[in-house]
Amino acid sequence: MNHMTIFKALVPLVMTMSLIACKPGDAKKEGKTLAEVDGKVITTEDFKNEVERLPPYLKPMVQSSEGRKELLDSMIVRQILLEQAKKDGVDKSKEVSDRLDDLRKRLIVETYLKKKVEQEAKVTDEEMKKFYDENKDKFKTGDQVRASHILVKTEKEAQDILAQLKQGGKFEDLAKKFSADSSAAKGGDLGWFPKGAMVPEFEKTAFSLKEGEMSGVVKTNFGFHIIKVTGKRPAGIRTLDEMKEQIKANLLPAKQQQIFQGMKDNLKKNAKITINEEALKGIDFSAAEETAETAASKQPAAAK
Repeated sequence: MNHMTIFKALVPLVMTMSLIACKPGDAKKEGKTLAEVDGKVITTEDFKNEVERLPPYLKPMVQSSEGRKELLDSMIVRQILLEQAKKDGVDKSKEVSDRLDDLRKRLIVETYLKKKVEQEAKVTDEEMKKFYDENKDKFKTGDQVRASHILVKTEKEAQDILAQLKQGGKFEDLAKKFSADSSAAKGGDLGWFPKGAMVPEFEKTAFSLKEGEMSGVVKTNFGFHIIKVTGKRPAGIRTLDEMKEQIKANLLPAKQQQIFQGMKDNLKKNAKITINEEALKGIDFSAAEETAETAASKQPAAAK
């Protein structure tokens, strides 16, 4: 399953999850009009906000025209569903009110925790150096290349883009505009990789190029590539400076967990808490389980 197929499959889920982000009212909107649905306007700003709410692994999909159309279509359908739900009075129901209240509480807590943890969870240079010194064996690598690429479906597309590059076109800009790979969002940058990480045809070309050099059209089972090598480094132990970001990413989750645990312990210590153990043990989940089973049995076959 390719990236766009995954994106199409997940759009209905993203659409449903994003219903809570719809803003009521008819205040003047910013941005150019993208679509109008029964008098309600969807603007470029609405679209950008929608992209921001996508999971990180889906955001690169909207670099393609097909991905943008899919996302806009989901926003249009959501607007239609929203208006129909209002006509049916669903927005005034107790169920919606209770869930919105619960969501509001969760969002406040999540925002507070994120802010506090990010402020306090800092990995220092001393901590990174200590980790590096104690784990030097982990930083041994073979020859590595850093490369960017532009991936398209046909050789003709690749040749046209190659001609633009030879005429002075900027590689990063053309990658963002034309590349079908998720790396398009980063100007085609694939980062550093060793031998064995890429398909043979791609790897052979990338490792044969000099730093700053660009390939011709390279065919693989993914399509047609134009490759540009942006860095080369020989086998050996990577330096601390080269590995700082990786080390930080390695240490940060544990540091964040430590900060969160400390916050939780301090807050509980300063709060007045009583727990009814007997009531906790006696909670009966059978009714909730029956309700869930009944709801599942009523779902259409396509949804299962």
